[in-house]
Amino acid sequence: MNLALALSLAIFFLAGVPIAVAIGLASVIGIEVQGRLPMLLVAQRMFTGLDSYPLMAIPLFILAGNLMSAGGISHRLVELAKSIVGGIQGGLAASCVLTCMMFASVSGSSVATTFAIGAILIPAMVRHGYPKPMAASVQASSAELGVLIPPSIPLILYGVSTDTSIGQLFLAGLGPGLLVAVSLMALVLILCRIRGIGLQDAVDRPRLGPALVQALPALLVPLVILGGIYSGIFTPTEASAVAVAAAVLVGMVFYRELKFRDLPDILKRTVISTSAIMLIISAAALFSFLIARSGLPNEVAAWFKDMFESRIAFLFAVNILLLIVGMFIETSAAILVLAPILTPIAIAYGVDPVHFGLIIVVNLALGMITPPLGVNLFAACAVADLPVEKIIPQLMWFVLTVFAALMIVTYVPAVSLWPMQMIMGIE
Repeated sequence: MNLALALSLAIFFLAGVPIAVAIGLASVIGIEVQGRLPMLLVAQRMFTGLDSYPLMAIPLFILAGNLMSAGGISHRLVELAKSIVGGIQGGLAASCVLTCMMFASVSGSSVATTFAIGAILIPAMVRHGYPKPMAASVQASSAELGVLIPPSIPLILYGVSTDTSIGQLFLAGLGPGLLVAVSLMALVLILCRIRGIGLQDAVDRPRLGPALVQALPALLVPLVILGGIYSGIFTPTEASAVAVAAAVLVGMVFYRELKFRDLPDILKRTVISTSAIMLIISAAALFSFLIARSGLPNEVAAWFKDMFESRIAFLFAVNILLLIVGMFIETSAAILVLAPILTPIAIAYGVDPVHFGLIIVVNLALGMITPPLGVNLFAACAVADLPVEKIIPQLMWFVLTVFAALMIVTYVPAVSLWPMQMIMGIE
């Protein structure tokens, strides 16, 4: 059955079949080949895969991100970031990274971050003399902070699929998220200085005081959500509902840019995005059940132990595997299929499951800016109205920078675990 599952899944992926359909069909073929399992198992396992309380957070965080985009929150965060770092050479590009980090603290989605922030800052960078490929590269790479800074949909999926605390994962995401953000900001400032770009970034820079006052309601949204989670007032799932309420309150009452007539379109976009993710989750639940029943995880674990004696070698091999997988498979599907297999092996090597979750998510975040899948890459190119091939030479510097951050996250566990240990007192 393992061979049938692997071959059929590879063929469907190569044929361009949608991810959820490919996983589901491969599972059906595996059941047929195995011959002793009833086909009723398909509906049962797909339903069971969605029957999870923590998964309720996904549609609500998506809805909160869409409400923020329509409610003027993203614009205020952009203005605040420009007032903080926009006065130096390359400050506009650095403000793109900073804004994405702030917006990510509510949206949980990298694609939503790309469209919400990119629609404002890519044209602004082009007007200030940035080459369009560089502007799109900055936005595409910065938007991946949407899956690192909590709340993060991929971290929720990892927690659900491996039975790991989502609250601890959210805490652990702070360190890698800040590391990637600082690394990208340093890169853009260095590139701008070397190439003589961004000399006019101080023009039209907002004053910090007024920008901060305008952004205070927007900043209250992530503060309430993350503060509530980390203080134990509410769970990450409950926080998603609070995020929606806060986004509506800020957008309608404080900024008055979110109108009732906007809600049908916002809800429609949320339902479409949620349906795509949930279909992948349900299909992956069936696939993961078949993989576990076949004994493949034990076989893979035995193979890893034979091939790699040390934890260092194991983690390097996992990173190479995930880098390749991330280039071809959507992040949610990759986590749901691979995390249940790889996490027990990592634990056997002495790797903390929370730390390993961040390794997986940071690694797969790279796949969001690398072709041929690269959802952030294509989203940024769509916003910039630029062919993908034009952006690749500029993008390589950003890929290498994130890869360097990934190596630090992989081999320095404290980067991920220190917030959890400090705030929750976990050793």
